[in-house]
Amino acid sequence: MPFAQLKDRALVSVSGPDAESFLQNILTTDLDALAAGEAKPGALLTPQGKILFDFLISRAGENLFRLECRSDVSDDFMRRLMLYKLRAKVEIAKADQGLVAVAWGDGATTSQFDSTPVADARFLDASVTRFYGGTADGGDPAAWQALRIAHGIAESGSDYQLGDAFPHDVLLDETGGVGFRKGCYVGQEVVSRMQHRGTARRRVLIVSAERPLPAPGTEVTVAGRPVGTLGSTAGTTGMAIARIDRVKAALDAGQPIMADDVPVSLTIPAWAKFTFPMETVGPQQPVGAEEA
Repeated sequence: MPFAQLKDRALVSVSGPDAESFLQNILTTDLDALAAGEAKPGALLTPQGKILFDFLISRAGENLFRLECRSDVSDDFMRRLMLYKLRAKVEIAKADQGLVAVAWGDGATTSQFDSTPVADARFLDASVTRFYGGTADGGDPAAWQALRIAHGIAESGSDYQLGDAFPHDVLLDETGGVGFRKGCYVGQEVVSRMQHRGTARRRVLIVSAERPLPAPGTEVTVAGRPVGTLGSTAGTTGMAIARIDRVKAALDAGQPIMADDVPVSLTIPAWAKFTFPMETVGPQQPVGAEEA
């Protein structure tokens, strides 16, 4: 069974009689729909709707939630949660840093990790399981990176910068990371408006090429004009957050799409429900032509 230990992840616990209502009122995830044994993605947003912190959240017991986040921002995440605590009866703490691991494919068992498996709900078309605690070490981080890229599962740091993306940009609206039927939360008005008006234009796309892709952060361009930014890569495959309207215009016009000097193809993740827009930048107008 392939697995990888994730040494760059940390666990923040939120507990107490008000834990669920406290988190429900500030996070994008709808906790009413969070079942035991699953980890759902989510975010804490700025009032303007941008992702301030991203995480996976799961139930770890009665009135106890586990939030798995990047270790390098975990202290800042805790401090931000503290700002919203006010008089809520909750305790916020960084859990003792034990094993954080992920396994995928057939034959996933608990014996290798000595901890309770939690399904990673972001993977709608694959069996991926998180483990918190245990003694397994090492694994194959490169294979995990390749799997995440192949499914278009974006994470901050690797694929976008915190404070620079809306939930729709990184497909949280499609992976269960945003509750559109829950009450208000920080940044909810902006996210709901994007959803109901269908104005999301930046989306995660799968990138493929015939030779190795350049470094993450490289601009994806059409006729010299940026249409997106390359994220994580694994050889000739990667992902990018790109303007799907401009990508559609380039495809319709037969214009090459480039990442530095590497020609690339951009496709929608197979599991995703969004599509390229019917209308492009002007009827059959090449990207960049409007600037001529």
